[in-house]
Amino acid sequence: MKNSFFRHITGILIFCVSTSVLAQIDLESKVVDFATYLPIENASIYIKNTTIGTVSNVDGKFLLVVPQEHVQDTLVVSSIGYKSFETVISEFDTSMDIFLTEDVASLDEVILVADPRPTTGNGVVQKAIERLSRNLPGTPYLQKGFLRHKERNKKEYKWLIESAITVYDSGYASGAEEHFKINVDEIRKSYDLREVDSLYTYTSYLKNHPPYIDLKSKQLRRDTIETSSLVEAIKWNDRRVNGLDNLFKGRLNFLRNATVRNALFGENLLEMHQFEVDTVLVDDGRKLYKIKISKGEDYVGLNTRNIYNEGYEPRGWLYIYWDNYAFKKIEYELVAASPAQKARSKSLFDTQINHKLVMTYLEYNDKMYPSYVYYETPKLVNVGDRSSDQQKNLEESGRSKDEQYYYTIQEIVFTKIIQDPELIFEALQTEWSQDIFTSRPYNKEFWKNYNVLLESEEEQKLIQDLSKRATLFKQ
Repeated sequence: MKNSFFRHITGILIFCVSTSVLAQIDLESKVVDFATYLPIENASIYIKNTTIGTVSNVDGKFLLVVPQEHVQDTLVVSSIGYKSFETVISEFDTSMDIFLTEDVASLDEVILVADPRPTTGNGVVQKAIERLSRNLPGTPYLQKGFLRHKERNKKEYKWLIESAITVYDSGYASGAEEHFKINVDEIRKSYDLREVDSLYTYTSYLKNHPPYIDLKSKQLRRDTIETSSLVEAIKWNDRRVNGLDNLFKGRLNFLRNATVRNALFGENLLEMHQFEVDTVLVDDGRKLYKIKISKGEDYVGLNTRNIYNEGYEPRGWLYIYWDNYAFKKIEYELVAASPAQKARSKSLFDTQINHKLVMTYLEYNDKMYPSYVYYETPKLVNVGDRSSDQQKNLEESGRSKDEQYYYTIQEIVFTKIIQDPELIFEALQTEWSQDIFTSRPYNKEFWKNYNVLLESEEEQKLIQDLSKRATLFKQ
């Protein structure tokens, strides 16, 4: 039966929770910089010696659901560049914020080490790439995670989908295309103002599918197109641009796919990138390099089918552990650099940053597993008039430039790792689907016990506004 494994696991979880009011406790708090009182985003919050955890949101807030069997274990709150906070979970005070103090190592320590250690940023990164087979998981595993997929302009959300997902990876040595799977277990929210981009997407869909009809979006009327056809077009557009399959199996999954042909962090790494050691920081008591990413001699391209995704230069930061050269965090942007890409990005997106990716990793049993993914990209929609009278026409229509340009964000927090071979085998016998657009009833008991990424204060307001207006499957 389709997804029987996932339903089976869900049923067990619901039963366990219902048998005792003490089956879990909820830890909710805020992570703050001690010196500035500013919230710390993407801090790691986890139960020590387990794979159960979450991250803080843009407001520094988090919620962690802790199973009863772990209440006497240690809670760890850590963030790169800060001293970690630890406490016994049963003694955790949810009424108090968690303040982290700065913790920076000396750059001199990099210079005074023995000869075998690389002394340049390029050397450190190359060493870290060579160590991927040692630092990434080499055996199959499952990961449970929470996905928030949203599209918005500068004023409001245009759609929001939240899902519980399961990811299967057979290990670093195998190709992701054949040995990486994603399943959407449950869907919590599904809001969509379909008219935002549906006509533009639909015309692109028609051009790329038999009988290959070439139309302009202004030649179509929304009320003459069946919703099912628009849903199919939106699914297709999502998959080719920024779907889960693209994100995990594509070139932007730098480390997992470093061995594939034309990988961004592959054998041509230094042709497209240059790296410079900035400083040495501390993460949970361990030193790590902070390395600046800058452009190389060649442009970076993603080779996306039917989309001009070339002509970029990279920028960002890498955080690599000092002791074992394992990647802890990647902050990476692709910025329009070639004349053609600069003109295209300005006209279509009103931004030069076309791709923004953040990936953090959790060490468990001496291997590094993905713990958090943030991916943002501008979205091509029916942007309307781009003539010299654009601003005048926008004002006459009562719309602003802030409403004209859109971008999509995918945010994933992984909350659990499963290594049991029997559970993995059972999961693989079922049918997997990564379709986040499937309509499903809300499973209240499931979500009550599932770790999620808290919404920010801004998100809460925008989501409330959106939920009043439309739903994904409403005609």
